[in-house]
Order: sequence, then C-alpha cells, then structure tokens
Amino acid sequence: MGCSGFNGFLVVLMLVLGVCRGSSSNAYISWDDLSLGGGSDELEVGKREKGRERVIVVAQDGSGDSRTVQGAIDLVPRGNYQRVKIFIKQGFYREKVLVPYYKPCISLIGEKRSRTMISWHSRASDPGPNGHMLGTFNSASVAIESDYFCASWITFENTAPSPPPGAVGMQAVALRVSGDKAVFANCRVLGSQDTLFDENGRHFFYRSYIQGSIDFIFGSGRSLYQGCTLRSTATSYGAIAASQRNSATENSGFAFLNCRLNGTGSLYLGRAWGRYARVVYAFCNLDDIIIPEGWYDWGDPSRRGTVVFGEYKCKGRGANMKRRVAWAKSLTYDEAKPFLGRNYIDGNQWLVL
Repeated sequence: MGCSGFNGFLVVLMLVLGVCRGSSSNAYISWDDLSLGGGSDELEVGKREKGRERVIVVAQDGSGDSRTVQGAIDLVPRGNYQRVKIFIKQGFYREKVLVPYYKPCISLIGEKRSRTMISWHSRASDPGPNGHMLGTFNSASVAIESDYFCASWITFENTAPSPPPGAVGMQAVALRVSGDKAVFANCRVLGSQDTLFDENGRHFFYRSYIQGSIDFIFGSGRSLYQGCTLRSTATSYGAIAASQRNSATENSGFAFLNCRLNGTGSLYLGRAWGRYARVVYAFCNLDDIIIPEGWYDWGDPSRRGTVVFGEYKCKGRGANMKRRVAWAKSLTYDEAKPFLGRNYIDGNQWLVL
C-alpha cells in the first residue's frame, strides 16, 4: 500500500470510528457543540483557536476567514475528526452548500436565525451540470452527508415557488440530511414541496421551524422532532410527513414530540410513501388544518395493514380522532413510549444534551 492508499485508509478508519475530539466528549454531541461559548466578540483575527477546537468565521464583508459558507467548509481538512465550529455572521448567503461525508464533526452556528440565511432555488426538474435533470436528491440548497453534524440559529431555504396541484418535477429541497447523528437546534427550514429530505441516519431537530406544503418532511431517516413548529403553506391539500420505511425490520420513521402544527390548507399528518411507513405524533398541538381522516395510504390500500401511523395525547382542533382512518391508531402509553424521548434515536449513545 502506497502513501496515498494509507492516507485514504486513515480517512475511512476515522469515519468508521466516528470520533469527534474537542471540547465535547468523544463521539458525543453536546450543547457546547451548538454554540461559541464565549460569544462572537472573541472571534478576532488570530484568536480563532478555542482550546482544541477550531473556529472558522464566515462574513460577506471579508472580515472573516471566508466570504461564503462553502468556502469555510472547504477549509476543513479531509478526514477531520476534531470539532470545527463555523460561525456565520448575519447575511443572505445565496449558494448551494455541501458538507461531504469525509468531513465529520462540523458545526454551523449562525449569528441570528432570521438574518443568517443560506438560500438557493433549484427544483428537481431543473437541468444539472451534465444537462440531465437534477432530481429531488440534488435539488437541495444545503446537503449534509457527514456524521456528527450540528447546526444552530440558521435558516436553510429553497425559494422555488409553490407548485400547483398535480405539477411534476417541482420538488425543491431546502435541506437534505444524509449523515448519521446530526442535531439541528433553533433553525428554520423553509420551502414548499419536499422541504426537508430527512434521508438517512439518526437526527434530532429541536425547537426548529419547518415550513412547506407537500410532504415537507420526507425520507428514510430515524428522527425525533421535539418542540418544533411545522407550518403549512398549502393553498389546497398537502401533507406533512412521508416516511419511506420499506420493511418491518427497517429502523426508521419520524417521531414528533410537543410540536405545533399550523398554517393554511388541508393537510394529512402523514402519507405512506413506504409500505411500512412509520410516523407518530405525541403531545402535539394540531390546528384545524388537519384533514379529519388524518392519514393517506398513497393510493395503495394494501399498505393500510403494514404502516405505523399513531397519535398520543395530542390536542387542538385538529386532534379529534373520531373520523380518523380505521388503520391509524390512538396509541396507549406502552405503544407510544418508544417514541417519547431521545432513546428513539439512540440518544444515550451520542447526545449529551
């Protein structure tokens, strides 16, 4: 094995081990990873090493280490295993951003959620660099493919317009999360159709605001959404969650805990994108935008016997179960318990929050 092959082996080894070293515990994400600690006043030139962690500053006026978010990510070395905090000063960053799989342990920390925005406008039907359509996967304004990623106080946005009913190729992802063990705290994710592609891995969304119209949280992730606001912008019909779970043994699905659902239109709580789709709402406040039937089988009645669609102690004008479809469940405590905390995403193994 030559030197280049050995270096590649080390990169893969560090990613497999999944160890982030720095101010937080090894292989854990803590609140410290979501903040600067001492605040932005400490981020003067020459003072951007805080202990063993590295801080990179993004500022459009040139006062930081990079004018763009992608430029800051590019400064993180391949195979990085130490927590790197990227502090993004207020600004409208119009760019597509990719955090590649070989750069784990990155934190994006915004100066102010409503004024620190990463925005793009791609749709699935738009042509890509090779002339072919981008597809939903590549339409994302921001794509996270690395493990142990954190973000706080940032807005992720796709400004593609809301599609009319029946339109094709209008999927427009604001945020795609494909890595394992990620935390998003106090963020906003704004879009319309397919806003948040929760593709794979275990993720924790905390006190965040997610906006869309059709299937605006979708994918095969195993994720907990706690204390979030889910706001519909639908003008007619829409849906919140579309789980792609395709087998009874696949450990994926979405749990919504103490969330608020509001906005416009008439919405399903979830649709059975996968035959074994799994979506649970617990202690949520549901406005009257929720369609009384609650859930949709994706036009395939055979999925009704395999999906896991449940509600537990929800309230609000949209929480009345009397007209729910017969194949959704009003859960007992024992049935709901696996979805009621961070253990649902194995949080005891990687979260110190």
